[in-house]
Amino acid sequence: MNSRKKIFNDPVYGFVSVPYGLLLDIVDHPYFQRLRRIRQLGLTSYVYPGALHTRFHHALGALHLMQEAIETLRSKGAEISDEEAEAVNIAILLHDIGHGPFSHALEHALLDKHHEQLSSLFMENLNREFDGRLTLAISIFSDEYPKKFLHQMVSGQLDMDRLDYLNRDSFFTGVSEGVISYDRIIKMLAVHNGELVVEEKGIYSIEKFLIARRLMYWQVYLHKTGVSAEQMLIHVLKRARELTLNGVHLEVPRHLAWFLKNEKGGNIEPIESLFHFALLDDNDVIAAIKNWSEAEDYTLSFLSKGLLNRQLFRLEWSNKPVAAAYLDELRRRVEQTFGGEALPDHFVYTGSESNRTYDDAKDQIKILFKNGGVLPITECSDVPLYTQIVTKYFICYPKKLA
Repeated sequence: MNSRKKIFNDPVYGFVSVPYGLLLDIVDHPYFQRLRRIRQLGLTSYVYPGALHTRFHHALGALHLMQEAIETLRSKGAEISDEEAEAVNIAILLHDIGHGPFSHALEHALLDKHHEQLSSLFMENLNREFDGRLTLAISIFSDEYPKKFLHQMVSGQLDMDRLDYLNRDSFFTGVSEGVISYDRIIKMLAVHNGELVVEEKGIYSIEKFLIARRLMYWQVYLHKTGVSAEQMLIHVLKRARELTLNGVHLEVPRHLAWFLKNEKGGNIEPIESLFHFALLDDNDVIAAIKNWSEAEDYTLSFLSKGLLNRQLFRLEWSNKPVAAAYLDELRRRVEQTFGGEALPDHFVYTGSESNRTYDDAKDQIKILFKNGGVLPITECSDVPLYTQIVTKYFICYPKKLA
């Protein structure tokens, strides 16, 4: 592999290096540079003002951890060729390449595809551009390569993606509950029978990692103010699409306009949609919201002003689905409070969010004991690992309706 490296100064890990050659060529590609313009945590900065880091930061951080993990596994006798090392580094570098503006908030609002499907499309496009040199990386990313542990480091219960985002998101939000011993976890990794395992003395660091993940979900990723802002953004785009499809002209950046004019279903040409998607980022959505805050349509204008000026809706969590009578009552009040131009469906909405800290049904984290035995962590941990799915229901509405 190339010994010359480009150095990035990362606030979390210090110096992060990218070898000259294919990896750096990918970092320099417009697809990857676009990640500089997409925030890692969407609208979470409305709650934690420091959460302005980007997908670009995260991808480089995950690459850094992958480099550390490869070095650790090789030192313990795992066979990883230079070609495999480069390929798994490419896979982790590109694992989030398919994220759209404001990340998960708009995953299905613009295009009916999961970000991992879009990542695969981007990788296939890049593979054509780079004359097939990403084939092995795509095989690892898709879990089609025989060495399962390589895929587990890219996408698994203990992958470099999770290790970086917990550590990084904790750093930028200031939420110390998310701090994990990522360096110790990596030093405890090993390969046993072709699968990724953790040495016995690392079990407490894994327990802390799982607890931190649970706390970060409810304190950061599913914070009620962040969820409220995301719901408003989703409804802004829904309303903009309704108006556009009804022939109403809206001021909107060109590539976002393309998505508003096309139904998000299956008839969109993949190559054309990828072209527009690759030129879409947070800036397009923010510019549109600024324009729409002055729109003639009352509903679009109201929601856009709310997002622009952080006049966010109230969100109430519940352990049970929202009662229909309560929903109907709030929607009935919309016209009384805001007038006949306000559309109740875009002013009051319900939904749910689910989280499972640890999914013990697939790809378990396995602990390697000194005697050579291996057990899933659920059988050797004495702390609750929260394997059940926790679902919370919400109702979201303007504070004036309270």
